[in-house]
Amino acid sequence: MQTKLPASLRAPSFGRRDPGHSLRPVSSIASAEETAIVQSILSRLNGATEPSRESRAAKTQPAAKPPRRRKLDRETAATADRNRVVAAVRQAQAAVMKKVDTESVGKLSRTELVAQLNLLSSETLADHGLQLNQVEQRDFVTMIVNDMIGFGPLESLLADETITDIMVNGPDHVYVERAGLLERTSIAFRNDEHVMGIANRIAIRVGRRIDETNPSVDARLADGSRVHIIVPPLAIKGPTISIRKFPKSAITLDQMVKQRNLSSAMATLLSVAARSRLNILISGGTGSGKTTLLNAMSQLIDQRERIITIEDAAELRLQQPHVVPLETRMTNLEGRGEVTIRELVRNALRMRPDRIIVGEIRGEEAFDMLQAMNTGHDGSLGTIHANKPRDALSRLENMVAMAGVNMPTKALRAQIASAINMIVHVERMRDGVRRVTRISELTGMEGDVIMMHDLYTFEFEEVADGEVRGHFASSGLRPNFTPRAQYFGLDKLLAENSK
Repeated sequence: MQTKLPASLRAPSFGRRDPGHSLRPVSSIASAEETAIVQSILSRLNGATEPSRESRAAKTQPAAKPPRRRKLDRETAATADRNRVVAAVRQAQAAVMKKVDTESVGKLSRTELVAQLNLLSSETLADHGLQLNQVEQRDFVTMIVNDMIGFGPLESLLADETITDIMVNGPDHVYVERAGLLERTSIAFRNDEHVMGIANRIAIRVGRRIDETNPSVDARLADGSRVHIIVPPLAIKGPTISIRKFPKSAITLDQMVKQRNLSSAMATLLSVAARSRLNILISGGTGSGKTTLLNAMSQLIDQRERIITIEDAAELRLQQPHVVPLETRMTNLEGRGEVTIRELVRNALRMRPDRIIVGEIRGEEAFDMLQAMNTGHDGSLGTIHANKPRDALSRLENMVAMAGVNMPTKALRAQIASAINMIVHVERMRDGVRRVTRISELTGMEGDVIMMHDLYTFEFEEVADGEVRGHFASSGLRPNFTPRAQYFGLDKLLAENSK
């Protein structure tokens, strides 16, 4: 089927340089569907307008141009063709969306909406002189549906399970993280308004808003992905969206061993520690894999225990049957109704928890968490941002001070040493692999200093072919929690693992 284009887009202007036409591209391709449509149309047009070998031979050969000039002319013609096709597709898309009753869209299922848009699109495309084949029209309708009720150009990235992070830096710069490394995509938004439309849709779905008076928001998608949005005037180069995706299937410690995140001996130690109800803190930098490790360790919790999880945006995916997830709440339009992590921790203490899991400890809730750990709620887990285990302890001290608690330093450190049994530190290294670089056990106080020793560390050796090489090493020290492991019948497993 040949493509019929508006007069301004038809041959003979196609494939030829138009002196009055700007050579600057219309804009980046907005989505995977738009890319497919444009490439398909251009492919068919090039095939239809390509002269036969006989007709080329019959024509008088023009004077040879310098190779570089011919190459530039071809590139100029290709750019002009692409601009015209993109403009035609976007004009048709805008025309379809203008004809849609936005109020009725919310009442339709995705299947019903697609069926109605197929009919409307056929009429509109014909009015605009565009005749698309079945595959192209399917992509065209998908593109419109994603813009109307989905996340527009981000849909294809959200569906890609190899992607762990999506970063939108304004309309023209979209980056993703694959295998721990950043790369720029060819996907872009039409303009700042397009990005703001998607950002508002994300915020509205979780009962929040994003605008100049409230220029930043934390939210989550239906699949559990964590989202942070920040817009002008705080974001100077345009609306910015950061999405942290999580695996659809829960990862286990065994899988992490296969991925070289830690050794099998370290996995066994963490398994015994979790099942022995130790209070464990997972430290690391942004994107180092703290939540992933927390999810993996939480699978070792007894199915009979009552677990209370507390998070800013629900990310934990516990498989146990008796889980009560709690989530903080931002202020409403009147500036009221905020519920903080500290308030949720206090509520959790009244809910008869066997364990309390805090997604991230980063403020005054640290004091209440320490109190809970010291008053019979053992087996609690949490994450904290820190560069190394010792820094995590210093951050805890600072957070307790944020709560306005006036406590002597020695008394505070004694409470920390009593509450926390183990700190597991994770890092994302330069090759993109996230590794458990240190498992440290707190052993008590000596004077004013919290004593701590390493049970396992990652020993760096070299970087070869872009890969960080090293090995996981045991300190050979006997874990201080061995008597506790014995109480749970895990001392033999711990002893065999230490050999």
